[in-house]
Amino acid sequence: MFFGISGLKAQFNLSGEFRPRTELSHGYKTLAHADQVASLFTSQRTRVNFGYKSDRLTSKFVLQDVRNWGGQKQLAGNEDFAASVHEAWAQAKLHYGISLRVGRQELGYDNSRIFGNVGWAQQGRSHDLLLLKYEENFNLHVGVAYNQSGVRTNNFYFGPDAYKAMQFVWFNKSFGRLNVSLLALNNGVPYTISTGDAGEITEQGIRYSQTMGTYLAYKAGKLSFGGNVYYQMGKDPSGKELSAYEVLVEAGYAFSAKSKIGLSYEKLSGTNTSGATVNNSFTPLYGTNHKFNGHMDYFFVGNHINSVGLQDVTFSISQKVHKHTINAHVHAFMSSVALTSGNYLGTELDLFLVHPIGDNIKIQLGYSQMFAGDDMADIKTGSVDATSNWAYVMFVFTPKYIK
Repeated sequence: MFFGISGLKAQFNLSGEFRPRTELSHGYKTLAHADQVASLFTSQRTRVNFGYKSDRLTSKFVLQDVRNWGGQKQLAGNEDFAASVHEAWAQAKLHYGISLRVGRQELGYDNSRIFGNVGWAQQGRSHDLLLLKYEENFNLHVGVAYNQSGVRTNNFYFGPDAYKAMQFVWFNKSFGRLNVSLLALNNGVPYTISTGDAGEITEQGIRYSQTMGTYLAYKAGKLSFGGNVYYQMGKDPSGKELSAYEVLVEAGYAFSAKSKIGLSYEKLSGTNTSGATVNNSFTPLYGTNHKFNGHMDYFFVGNHINSVGLQDVTFSISQKVHKHTINAHVHAFMSSVALTSGNYLGTELDLFLVHPIGDNIKIQLGYSQMFAGDDMADIKTGSVDATSNWAYVMFVFTPKYIK
């Protein structure tokens, strides 16, 4: 649909997303106990997406509802179950190649290791910030966020997000077959300096950590190579000195447009468990972590923070058969620092299939199993002898109402 505005044409689109996912869990995120009964539940993400674009102005508004089936009574009032705003931003062209985006928005850069939209999670991730962009001969993004609670007299912030203040700079440029990105992130979390007689906070400070690094991708015919290196320093949320790093190297080979294999190695540094005074544990902060270290989410998905780190060797296969895309990932996990008897944590197998039923309908099936090593018991609850597995079926309906 087009509307005439000052002699120009503006485009408006309206779409939806309905994504119910049923999961069978017996050892998801942590090892199953010997007598544990598998759980079966369904969650659903529902979104309404509004988009507008003209010559100088672009905007997006995404209304979202996330719930578990059965979590809301049948005769429900709206007060406690209102939908949330996932995105609400406007972007203006300021000058040649320069634009400004302000509001609640998703961030996704490079391979989504540090900034990603966490699309697998039903709720996803978005940030309230100002984003200044230059996109012509190269890409340069500068983001600034500052959060505070509703009280206007003291500038305090009590959450719920992970930072009170954040600034980042992202640079990206292609040199023929080589794509290069640089990222510098300054992340500030609030902490209490003093409290009053009644225990209320009277003074608050910010502890900053810095994450800096590069992402590289190179493609030559059927071969592709990539990787990233990041270093973290500054202070962690508890006030400890922070010195940590992450390294990822990966290679892929495409036999055809339908058949691909990949091999990667990633190391995220960890902290020795015996009285370390410096935090050497790397945290991938706002990345799409479900993408990297196994679909059972044992590592860095709301867990394994400030821990023993991780080494992950991954072999992957992707094969398209007719309309189906069949994928298999095998992860070999090790800690980055020594544990009781070594550092082998286990091997995870991820199998998943994507099948489009129509233009706006697809179904995805998955099965994962963790074959835990004895050292996994040092960092996870449950039993290494119990069968830990997880399966899901997910429908994705994406109707286009107006385009």
